Amino acid sequence: MGLAVVRSLSSARDAEDLEAFEQELVDQYALSGIGAGLTDGYVGYERAVLFEYLRFLGRPVWTTRAADADRYLAYLRTERKLARHTVQMKAWTLSRFFDFLLARSAGDIHALTGFVIEQPIDEFNRPSNADYDTAVRIPPCDEEVEALFGQWRMSVFNDSRKYLTAARDYVAASLWRRLGLRINETVMLDVGDWQRQLGGFGKLHVRFGKGSRGRGAKPRLVTAINDVDVLLDWWFVEVRHQFGDDWTQPDAPLLPSERRDPTTGMRARAGDDTLRRALETAVASWLPTWSGRLTPHVLRHYCASSLYGHGLDLKAIQDILGHEWLSTTTRYIHVHDDHVERAWIESNERVGHRLAGQGA
Repeated sequence: MGLAVVRSLSSARDAEDLEAFEQELVDQYALSGIGAGLTDGYVGYERAVLFEYLRFLGRPVWTTRAADADRYLAYLRTERKLARHTVQMKAWTLSRFFDFLLARSAGDIHALTGFVIEQPIDEFNRPSNADYDTAVRIPPCDEEVEALFGQWRMSVFNDSRKYLTAARDYVAASLWRRLGLRINETVMLDVGDWQRQLGGFGKLHVRFGKGSRGRGAKPRLVTAINDVDVLLDWWFVEVRHQFGDDWTQPDAPLLPSERRDPTTGMRARAGDDTLRRALETAVASWLPTWSGRLTPHVLRHYCASSLYGHGLDLKAIQDILGHEWLSTTTRYIHVHDDHVERAWIESNERVGHRLAGQGA
């Protein structure tokens, strides 16, 4: 990604070139992000947001006040009709930029312009966590998921005209359901990422885990619990080699396409759109009440809720999902209405068993 040459602030003061000075502030913020390890794509996104805001503002950035941020966020919501999450991300970019100006350049800005820089994103206009509409993310119940995957599994063996791709699509969706993998994490798995020799269940090396704030991939090892070891053993013994002889290559895709990559000669990767459409088709066929609502990410929510319901502690679920913060994991867990009652009964049963053992 190309950045403008960053001159010293003193040279900007000597030239009194306010437009160049404003550009310089944005470039210095971008360079600080690169220094912090953010990806070029993320830094480019933040620069685009800042220049969009400057065009909206129509005057130097250091003249910004909270009312200007109010107008900008209202414009994004009402006129451009952007999604809540998009507006939130743009607001956070503005907030971080003005924090940067306050920490690094407030004195220079005042000396050059006479303005005192302010943070325009405050507790009144800061968007609340708009991660997504939680009503959409509440997953189906165990019985519905079992019915869907039971019918899907039978169709792979009995009804499918394309056994190999049908089996691949089923495996991908099963990884979303059982380990809560993100769709991009699933697509980018290689043959060598299945490390059967590690631990009692084997582990998946998820090399392209989602990093925070664009800091690139955040790899993790995920233990193949929840019958994923059985699933992948079947996949490698019975299916993967039928796609081609690249199944022995560690860097060949774990979930391949029927097409070959002209560069490597190996099978190309199955795309995320292909896997997503396969789930949509399966849901429409065997769980139609969830058509248009059961997505790969909803299955990720289902996985977290299911693991929690089976007694896995929150820290373990956090590690499996690859969340940086435990608070994020808790938002993925949806429990039944009788959760408190069942937890109370189970707690009392454990206490009763412990006291009975002490009495003996």
